[in-house]
Amino acid sequence: MRKSEIRPAGNATLNYQGTDYDLPVFAGTQGPNVVDIRKLYAEADIFTYDPGFTSTASTESNITFIDGDKGVLQYRGYSIADLAEHSSFLETCYLLLYGELPSKEQFKQFDYSITHHTMVHEQLATFFRGYRRDAHPMAILCGVVGALAAFYHDSTDITDPVQREIASHRLIAKLPTLAAMAYKYHVGQPFVYPLNKLSYTDNFLRMCFGVPAEEYVPNPVLSKALDTIFILHADHEQNASTSTVRLAGSSGANPFACIAAGIACLWGPAHGGANEAALKMLMEIGTVDKVADYVKKVKDKSEGIRLMGFGHRVYKNYDPRAKAMQVQAHAVLDELGLHDDPLLKVAIELERIALQDEYFIEKKLYPNIDFYSGITLKALGFPTSMFTALFALARTVGWIAQWKEMLEDPHQKIGRPRQIYTGPTERAYVPMNARK
Repeated sequence: MRKSEIRPAGNATLNYQGTDYDLPVFAGTQGPNVVDIRKLYAEADIFTYDPGFTSTASTESNITFIDGDKGVLQYRGYSIADLAEHSSFLETCYLLLYGELPSKEQFKQFDYSITHHTMVHEQLATFFRGYRRDAHPMAILCGVVGALAAFYHDSTDITDPVQREIASHRLIAKLPTLAAMAYKYHVGQPFVYPLNKLSYTDNFLRMCFGVPAEEYVPNPVLSKALDTIFILHADHEQNASTSTVRLAGSSGANPFACIAAGIACLWGPAHGGANEAALKMLMEIGTVDKVADYVKKVKDKSEGIRLMGFGHRVYKNYDPRAKAMQVQAHAVLDELGLHDDPLLKVAIELERIALQDEYFIEKKLYPNIDFYSGITLKALGFPTSMFTALFALARTVGWIAQWKEMLEDPHQKIGRPRQIYTGPTERAYVPMNARK
């Protein structure tokens, strides 16, 4: 059972229709205090109203902490900058799942388990042949990941901690294989099976860009960049897709169904498609000589043009993930000699202006992770249709960690938000022949 860090922090009083209601206030280890309203409906016969739940804590969690005003993102207390510079994605997976960085022996065992779960059932290949050749990779992932429950019956009992562990490792291991298969199917090339001697990220790149006719040689600069992208996207507190996974899991659904639900939510353009939108904006600008004019239109509110990949809904300051991603983006461009690529030259010029222009500095419209990850993924050779699938691959470990935490929470209940009903009051049924 996980240890709760919630502690009492006083009381708040709500006066409603002349009656005072005392509401407990609790504090976590970081962040704002919370008012406990669980008994409010029973005692006062009223609900709270919070569309999007932006002012509501739906759970207690000790996985990820965000302070949007200060630009802070931590996994289990470790800053995202430290993890991006010093850790690996697989080590970060261990941290998110188990709460601590692994010892050498713990990591060796974890790496072995993940590596030896990367194969998928051969009959899954027939699933891909049922899709149109031009099917979106996310459409394929939604279906195939949900179908894993039909192949791995021995790890769907959520009441068994051993089965939960096996399912967790299987999902982290198999998502790269399935995402690579979706990519290969999309481009009409044969599937490439995983190779156990390679690292997690090298293996994925080989499954995407290797071909049976040639030996694939990993490039450490490219692997480091993609591994960093995976680390930076691994978890992000109670976002839409994570909340979807928790909501699905609250019903007792199996882990494969819960992760498929998260993938479906992530596919929404308001959530997982931001780096794809940023790249489309660069394509719309077209050439470097048009950047200044585009920036001018962005400043003119009457134009209604948004600068994609700049600023962030959560981070009111600089996106803490962007600095690490900026370093990797330029490393990839240098390694591949792509600074003369027309689209990437547009991105570099737009970045230069945004970091120097007083308008963007004053409004804190700094380049965010989506801006740099979009550039990097394009340079690595991924089509924009794969961007969200790569996001899903990385975020799977965060979803699993949150799902496991939810199942171990003694206060966990099936999700059941309330509503303000604004429809008709009770009406009498009128027979069809009597209706006007």
